[in-house]
Amino acid sequence: MADLAQLVAQLGSQARAAARVLATTPAARIDAALLAMAEELLAAEKVILAANELDVAAAKANGQTPALVDRLTLDAKRLAACAEGLRQVATLPHPVGQILREWTQPNGIKIAKVRVPLGVIGFIYESRPNVTVDAAGLCLKSGNAVILRGGSEALRSNTAIANTLSRGLAQAGLPAAAVQLIPVADRDTVRLLGESVGTVDLLIPRGGRGLIEAVVRTARVPVIKHYDGICALYVDKAADFAMAEQIALNAKVQRPGVCNAIETMLVHRDVADKFLAQAGKALAAAKVQLRAEPLALAALQKAGVAAVPAKDEDFRTEFLDLILAVKVVDDCAAAIEHIETHGSRHTETIVTADAATAEHFLNNIDSAVVLWNASTRFNDGFQFGFGAEIGISTDKLHARGPMGLEELTSYKYVVRGSGQVRS
Repeated sequence: MADLAQLVAQLGSQARAAARVLATTPAARIDAALLAMAEELLAAEKVILAANELDVAAAKANGQTPALVDRLTLDAKRLAACAEGLRQVATLPHPVGQILREWTQPNGIKIAKVRVPLGVIGFIYESRPNVTVDAAGLCLKSGNAVILRGGSEALRSNTAIANTLSRGLAQAGLPAAAVQLIPVADRDTVRLLGESVGTVDLLIPRGGRGLIEAVVRTARVPVIKHYDGICALYVDKAADFAMAEQIALNAKVQRPGVCNAIETMLVHRDVADKFLAQAGKALAAAKVQLRAEPLALAALQKAGVAAVPAKDEDFRTEFLDLILAVKVVDDCAAAIEHIETHGSRHTETIVTADAATAEHFLNNIDSAVVLWNASTRFNDGFQFGFGAEIGISTDKLHARGPMGLEELTSYKYVVRGSGQVRS
């Protein structure tokens, strides 16, 4: 325990020193480091993928779920996407130093509200080694140092990636401690990171509910949470069925193991029989297990679509798998009520040709992201033009939704006077 505490304290001290350097590093050097990190990732492809193969093999041998194995797996295409994400981040405007507002008081003092880095970010995550790259790039671009604590299932992959990113930092003449990975999987490191008052300015856990709740229970530093993605699709009576079917398939099937995949599909009573006959067959063909409440179950069975009765908890579950809870609702108001009662305030979408109904849905759903005629899979920092994201916050303070560069900064007031004193 003493050794672990010493390790985390040392990483924190090194990160704090690196953060002071990054806060005043010219933008061009930050961008050069990001590009160098991208090149190093591609150059180290064989080493990284070999490490990842060992992690994936161990996960399968340990009986991990297909969803976790999918999140864990890297290939050449996914690694190239990581590198492209770094390049995209390098092209984005630098947030640090942006003047958010400035004004002059009657006494002549000039006040500016200026964007500044948060400082040191502790980032705790599971399964997905590509997140190591995203977090490092976004923190660097926003002038922050980051201490990464990945899951034990991805330790080999994350170590290989972190070593590669450090080489890119060195090429640009920036502190290697700007991006550090806790090199052990001991769970006590999570608690120790959360207790690093005076060193860590913000803690971001990204993973399952169990991880996040464990972090929140023990943390003494501010935490931004990324809770369950119990996302819903509502098919309105004025929906284009072909569009709704494609959105449902994309939102459920493309990558079912991610947080912005839908777990619930709500269908207006007036179109339930016709739409569920059509979309139900398409979803079943994609090997989606449909768990339906009585009205939806009857409509699916009438059309010859395999389905099973839904339990109440199915509408409060993040399956992260090819499973979809289906319910028939009376109208848009009933859909909103269901989502507000059973959802996780993550991502919801409506498919309809009725603009008034769509606006009612968009205005009355209290989720981080709401969409009209688009897949929930678009709740993603890269898709929003952020280059990447460090997570999707379901909190309301200090950030909400995909967390990009601006969400990794704070601000300070800079006041310039000419000898004024307060009377």
